[in-house]
Amino acid sequence: MKIRINSCCLLLASLMTGLATPENDIASQVPAARAILDEWQAEKPERAQRKLHVILWTPSDREPAPGYRERLSAVLHDIQKFYAKEMTRVGFGPRTLRFDEESGGMIRIHQVRGRHPYAHYATKSGSEIREECLKPLKQAGVDADKETIVIFCNMANWDADKGTMTQNSPYYAGGTHMKGTAWQVDSPLLNLDFLAKKEPVFHDGQYGNISVGRYNSIFIGGVAHELGHALGLPHACEREDEKESFGTALMGSGNRSYGENLRGEGKGTFLTLAHALRLASHPIFCGSIKGVDIPANVLVTDASIQQAGNGCDFSATVKADPPVYGVVAYMDPEGGGDYDATTTTAVPDKNGKFVLHCQTFAKGKAGELRVVYLQSNGVASGFLSATPYSYPYLVDSSGKVDISASRTRLLLEPLVAAVAARAPAAVELRLKELASFKDDSLSEIARCYANSISPRLKSGIGPGTNRVLLSEMATAEALTGYGPPTRDGLPGRDGILICGGRAYARGLYAHAPARHVWELDGSWKSLQGRAGIADGHDGTVRFVIEGDGKLLWQSDVVKAGKSLPFQADLSGIRKLTLRTEDGGDETRGDWGLWLAPEISR
Repeated sequence: MKIRINSCCLLLASLMTGLATPENDIASQVPAARAILDEWQAEKPERAQRKLHVILWTPSDREPAPGYRERLSAVLHDIQKFYAKEMTRVGFGPRTLRFDEESGGMIRIHQVRGRHPYAHYATKSGSEIREECLKPLKQAGVDADKETIVIFCNMANWDADKGTMTQNSPYYAGGTHMKGTAWQVDSPLLNLDFLAKKEPVFHDGQYGNISVGRYNSIFIGGVAHELGHALGLPHACEREDEKESFGTALMGSGNRSYGENLRGEGKGTFLTLAHALRLASHPIFCGSIKGVDIPANVLVTDASIQQAGNGCDFSATVKADPPVYGVVAYMDPEGGGDYDATTTTAVPDKNGKFVLHCQTFAKGKAGELRVVYLQSNGVASGFLSATPYSYPYLVDSSGKVDISASRTRLLLEPLVAAVAARAPAAVELRLKELASFKDDSLSEIARCYANSISPRLKSGIGPGTNRVLLSEMATAEALTGYGPPTRDGLPGRDGILICGGRAYARGLYAHAPARHVWELDGSWKSLQGRAGIADGHDGTVRFVIEGDGKLLWQSDVVKAGKSLPFQADLSGIRKLTLRTEDGGDETRGDWGLWLAPEISR
């Protein structure tokens, strides 16, 4: 990748943009995106009516809720109208969901009977329930591994006499432009006719006392939201300017605001431009399967990130076949998963150049900028991969973003690729290129990361050495919960050590549960450094330092986005152990880091 930090053209483009508003973004970007899409799809077109397939799954000891076919058809047709209305508002015309429909306009709903009674299943039973649906779907001519399906689970418990509702159903989704699955819950109260009603009020086991209209906002909106995931959409909330204009973003909290405008309780739900762009090329929405099997193949050059007011501009040139018709950036502050990520968009010009104007950052928080490239065959690709590439940042209390770590990651990306490929000649070439920047901090990070291919470790430290970094010392034991226990870098293409928006040259990767042990000679006096979670991972961990089996220091539970200092007295210690423990939840995001840990005499 060719890197360009300073760009007069970028500054000129920023000045020419003028005042950005949601309406201006739509007016300027959508016609250009449609032109790229339409031109590509018009050449040797492959039209196909891909459809969403609907299943009602019921445990062996239950019967379907009354009127399910009419109710679910009405709900899904309303969601179909919602997507068509929003895609039209944005400028893509009434592209929307398509269903397998029976005569009379009712949606075909495949009934599947579970193998076990209700008590056997729970919210985590999604995979098992889906597996039970595969054979009946195949018999009906539907290959669920090549289609998008929605499974309504008959797992709600409505007590009309007590006025109470509980549900124990899977309620999540995932998918791509190729296939997807959404799990939903059906109940007698899931009814489009109730959406506008403020009465009656009943007690829901999850949401408390709510009106029947609010219940349907949550659960009809939930169907629309989870279908978005099944179609490949990630979470993202509305920007302040979008909220003022349109309401609540569907892939943020819009599942809870769906139809609230009918009751005069809010502006309702809308589809962001970012997600309308993604859906525009989905085979179900556009009716084309041209090149649907072609994998992501985006080549990015001239990538640059620079300050622009309190925010930043990200620019690059992209080349791909099928062509890229849109670029989406997600600005995701640490904590909260990705629900609070905001978006901005751009469309490449005829030469593949684009600029993303990123201005909506949460004050006082670290975060990551994720860039996704939309190809005309429906694939959403990240930086040289099938997933979004991320750039870390810090934001001060005034809202000004610090992009120094992002610049470092951009500059080091070719080196990271060379190290991951175990290509020494390419590594040396990249180091020479980076030396031209005459940046001592950058050079140190690059050199340390390059040496991580085959680190030269110190097994014995003579009395003349008063300070040494633990990442330079041979360990007696090193175990991590995921991937190899790397030094001065993260495993594979994950790259350099970045925590709390800062890049570090030295450190230990310690995904929980992790354990690093060193044999000392009793002559060292202290240990100091910082600890945290690698940016881009939303885990929780606890860091522990032990000496000769005794506790020397222990952190509180540490969350993503910040690092904390540590210090321990090593007087007389002969066996030093650093442990990284799970913070009390699952370990998937627990990418712990011991940053610049140093012992001294």
